[in-house]
Amino acid sequence: MKKILIIGAGAMGAAFTIPCLDNNHKVTLCEPYNFKLIKNILSKKKFHPALKINLPKKLVIKKFSNEILNNKWDLIVIAVSSAGIDLIRENLKKLKNNCSILILTKGLKFDKNTKKIITMSEQLNLGSKKFKISTLKGPCLAKELARKIKSSTVIANRNIKIAKSVGKLISTNYYKIEYSKDVRGVEICSAIKNIYSMIIGAGEGLNTSSSLFRKSISEMVYLTKFLKGKEETVYALAGLGDLYVSALGGRNSKMGEYLGKGFTFKKAKKKFMPNDTIEGAELASEIAPYIFKKIDTKKIPLMIDLLKAISKNKKLNIRW
Repeated sequence: MKKILIIGAGAMGAAFTIPCLDNNHKVTLCEPYNFKLIKNILSKKKFHPALKINLPKKLVIKKFSNEILNNKWDLIVIAVSSAGIDLIRENLKKLKNNCSILILTKGLKFDKNTKKIITMSEQLNLGSKKFKISTLKGPCLAKELARKIKSSTVIANRNIKIAKSVGKLISTNYYKIEYSKDVRGVEICSAIKNIYSMIIGAGEGLNTSSSLFRKSISEMVYLTKFLKGKEETVYALAGLGDLYVSALGGRNSKMGEYLGKGFTFKKAKKKFMPNDTIEGAELASEIAPYIFKKIDTKKIPLMIDLLKAISKNKKLNIRW
């Protein structure tokens, strides 16, 4: 039995407790921001509002505090939004032992100091204290994982032995793990697929969307290689696999549908999805200045069209 701490009690963080508990670990789920969510879950027999299930009785649920990090953990899982990574990094400095860290968060950030695009694991390691970080990505919907529907993801670490040691803690007969050394490629693919999900969602019909899917993969290959990831990663779980799931009906794809109908992003967000986080739009705003300046825009026309629509709040015009 190992001690696992999961930081972030949203849908994915909560769902991730299921395979951890099924491996007979002692699991604590904590929330650093939304204390109302924790109170709500505990007051309703651990019913999670996003997952629509009651979380296991043996799961420990509490607010995040610095005292939690004083405990000795075998694995810490980061499941907060990309906006919360900086705060988590500051808190992790207080760790007493150098345990393994697994980051589920998807996203990219423009580093103003280096003027480069960095991944979530790179952002977590920006400080003087370095952590043993693996990253887990892939086509895994939280609601399906929570119900033990067969899923596959990939854990990336330049040291495959570390990746496999983490995978051994969480894999089950319904939750399969693959491994990769291409940490940067895995994180890049898992982030930019949210933008391409919006583009595919904007298709007029299945014929259009299938064409956009194919072209999206081609652009993902170019971008991933440009940003120092490997081409083969695009065709694996973190790339093509995750794009497929997101394009079928995630929040980004739904927003793309509204953009395809002629709504501007702000109008669609306010009218149809006021309470939803649209990761693709947030990423578009974050990386747009870098993309416009550093990359040959002729190589990625779909990406450019979406970035212009989001950053300038104009109607989406896809040059497909």
